[in-house]
Amino acid sequence: MQQTKLTVRVPRDLLENIKRYAAQNNTTLTDLIEAYLRRIPAQPPFENAPIVRRLTGTLSSEVTIQDHKKHLEEKYGR
Repeated sequence: MQQTKLTVRVPRDLLENIKRYAAQNNTTLTDLIEAYLRRIPAQPPFENAPIVRRLTGTLSSEVTIQDHKKHLEEKYGR
């Protein structure tokens, strides 16, 4: 897995507390932050968005991208 650096600003007293906690638990700040962030659920796939669900099936399956482009050219011109 590729990693990247991240700058985070926190109050000094909080940082000192986190460092102390990490040392007492034989871990690192990076590991603590990663463990916390992994608990945040991933965003659902875009295809499950409400607008996508509402629009799914509104066009005939026979409509092509070229049909759509032709429609836009006729409607808005070039």
